[in-house]
Amino acid sequence: MGHHAPGRREGLTGAAGTDEDAAARLEFGRRLFAQECRFTAGAMTLDALPAPGLPEVAFAGRSNVGKSSLVNALTGRRTLARVSQTPGRTQQINFFDLGGRLALVDLPGYGYSQAGKAKAALWSETVRRFLKGRATLRRVCLLIDARHGPNPHDRSTMTALDEAAVNYQVVLTKIDKTKAPDLALERAALERELAKHTAAHPLIMPTSAHEGIGIEALRAELAALAVDSPFG
Repeated sequence: MGHHAPGRREGLTGAAGTDEDAAARLEFGRRLFAQECRFTAGAMTLDALPAPGLPEVAFAGRSNVGKSSLVNALTGRRTLARVSQTPGRTQQINFFDLGGRLALVDLPGYGYSQAGKAKAALWSETVRRFLKGRATLRRVCLLIDARHGPNPHDRSTMTALDEAAVNYQVVLTKIDKTKAPDLALERAALERELAKHTAAHPLIMPTSAHEGIGIEALRAELAALAVDSPFG
């Protein structure tokens, strides 16, 4: 399938690297995500998908979990990915070219759709087949609302990614809206759960797009997957 096995490295300042290494990773991530990021394609069917090229990072999660807000925060742009107050508005797979070195892929949210069950089923099948068959897909960021933890749709997605051998990493969103003790408990529970999943990356990334929390660390994590990254 061309998918890479999940790396079992520590965090940015963990046992696997020094503070200097962590600083270099953060700076590389900052510089990469400061590059031009442009929309290149939108697809609702497999036939409409762009040809594989750059390494790809996809963003998945339930509707209204904050995917578009996170993509905008990572790239420092307010309107790169459309943010909607209405669940299910992202109706296609959207591709963005980041500096000619990494592709960001914004997937339709799951669990709800304004467009009706027939179209929702079509998107779901297209997304499933994209995730399973995309050789250039290096990682899926699975976004989970820190206030609620994983729901049945999230867990079924984890299982599907395990079965497809697609490396995925949990990104907790909206951590500014949860208390620190609750966040710590949720994170510990998720770490125990992810340890049972074969394709899950062990490092959970807590973020808040609104407050900018965790954005630099996530940039560094994803930048390591880019073309010619010294940290890949």
